[in-house]
Amino acid sequence: MKHFIVGTAGHIDHGKTTLIKALTGRETDRLKEEQKRGISIELGFTYFDLPSGKRAGIIDVPGHEKFVKNMLAGVIGIDIVILVVAADEGVMPQTKEHLDILQLLGIKKGFIVLTKIDLVDEEWMELVMEDIKEHVKNTFLENTPIIPVSSIKNIGLDEVRDNIDNLTEEIEERNVKDMPRLPIDRVFTISGFGTIVTGTLISGTFKVGDEVEIFPGNKRGRIRSLQVHDEAADIVEAGQRVAMNIAGLKKSSIDRGNVVAPIDSMKDTMMLDVKVKLLEDIPKIIENRSRVRLYIGTQEILCRIVLLDKEELSPGESAYAQLRLEESTVAKRGDKFILRFYSPMFTIGGGEVLEANPEKKKRFDKQAIEELEIKDKGETEDVIGKVIKDRSKEFPTVKDISIYTAMSEEDVSREIENLKFKNKVITFSLLKDIHVIHIEYFNYLQGKIEEELKKYHIDRPLKQGIGKEEIRSKYFKDIKPRVADEFINLLIKKGIVKQKNEYIFLEGFEIKYNEEQNKIKEEIKKIFIREEFLLPKYEDIVKEIKFDDDEIRQVFESLLDSGEVLKLKEDIYILKDIYERAIAILNEYLDKNGSITVSQYRDLLNTNRKSSIALLEYFDEIKITKRVGDKRIFTGKIEENR
Repeated sequence: MKHFIVGTAGHIDHGKTTLIKALTGRETDRLKEEQKRGISIELGFTYFDLPSGKRAGIIDVPGHEKFVKNMLAGVIGIDIVILVVAADEGVMPQTKEHLDILQLLGIKKGFIVLTKIDLVDEEWMELVMEDIKEHVKNTFLENTPIIPVSSIKNIGLDEVRDNIDNLTEEIEERNVKDMPRLPIDRVFTISGFGTIVTGTLISGTFKVGDEVEIFPGNKRGRIRSLQVHDEAADIVEAGQRVAMNIAGLKKSSIDRGNVVAPIDSMKDTMMLDVKVKLLEDIPKIIENRSRVRLYIGTQEILCRIVLLDKEELSPGESAYAQLRLEESTVAKRGDKFILRFYSPMFTIGGGEVLEANPEKKKRFDKQAIEELEIKDKGETEDVIGKVIKDRSKEFPTVKDISIYTAMSEEDVSREIENLKFKNKVITFSLLKDIHVIHIEYFNYLQGKIEEELKKYHIDRPLKQGIGKEEIRSKYFKDIKPRVADEFINLLIKKGIVKQKNEYIFLEGFEIKYNEEQNKIKEEIKKIFIREEFLLPKYEDIVKEIKFDDDEIRQVFESLLDSGEVLKLKEDIYILKDIYERAIAILNEYLDKNGSITVSQYRDLLNTNRKSSIALLEYFDEIKITKRVGDKRIFTGKIEENR
């Protein structure tokens, strides 16, 4: 079902609240001070039924210049705007400022209501209408109806309702499948219920029982109940005015400007990359690092505007900028915002968020500006590709990218599949997580690993390769070992590297011994074969072979790396073929007898007690045998460890 919000805009005392009361029968000025002074200070909310039977939510915004920040908190999420102009005064300063704000926020649908027509004659009314038309030229309200209304005498109200009804057919449906976000515009408590927040749900859906988080600040709670138009609801959808009762949170821990969203779905930030545009008629040039007021969602934040591609910004100009905030916020690419000058306060412009979690940028950095151009003009796929490229060192998951972009995981996954089809990204599946990196980073890492292995093979020709753990610690720091292993496995599948035991080496690499090294190798093997199960020590081997000690060490280490010689424990080694025979003898005995002692195994191998203990303890360690008292029993894992 399509949901929509109608909002008012216009100068103070031009009849916005009176118009809403005439349309709905309800008073939106709820504060005593508002009713006493006859002006709106805070936002007012109500609803009414249209001639077609559709129900419209309606927001009344204050018109006084002192309460523009409250007005800005209300216009987020508005679908249809009624610009209210009083016939007895015509276009006034806040009429102009409100129109500028609506234009900057990208509001597309609306019309104009000329109120208090009972106070003026026909000729004056015509003059005011001509002036209004002149002021709305080149805005979304150009060529829209101007409906004369008297809320007191009930003139023109049906036409207003009909016009709203007709415009609802032109409104684009909100994305209810997107990540839900509710910018909070009001927080209060009700005795017996607890904390209530209200706002316009700008995307997605919430349902009773959902676990939610209040951003920024990482405060968590659960939706106890929901209301839309004063009626209980089990589920709420984008485009509805929502009252949400949150269990587990106190009113004091929530502020206007906070955002309700799913747990861990967004990331706080102190910077925003943006494209900003100044209004054409402001009386000021904006210099780099000017202090301004940012209005985003329902939040007001002081910040510095760092101009990235201009020395200064003149009226009517656009620029890429980084907003350095004085307090944290959350946002999504594409979110609109308004900027007002710090002091004196007046609206200077607005723009759109290009990156909600950026790194600090230097001014006039060509690469940084090109990246912002991609995010400004590119499709969603291009933007996600850029986010992946920027964060590939982290091997981000789909969920991580969802948080960085404030997009749903479903939408992110779809775009990643498109990028994967175009060979722009590589994915690694690990349990429930899918990690993704850009193809350029994959190629970069592949090249670095290849280069290191090539140098290693030249410097250490008798070593099998670099230990996998060393590769992981050098190139995959702070990355889960299993993710690093998946990367290495992909290199293996591509035929770039091979793995033997825990060593990584280049495809095609073989240990090649020179004539002297071959002689050393044969002498070492002869000693092992001669001693068989007596297991010679390394120092005994060195003493017996009449070659250079360093050459012997290199050959011996290469036999260990290749697995031809196994290390059972400190300074006790065995030839792989003899080790296999030791397992076969053990297996045959256990099959017949069920258990074996050290003495029995010693006698079977015709060796000494030290060697038989070394073998049995090694078998215990790799789970071939299990020690029970002074005996070993078979665990059934011999084949796995051969």
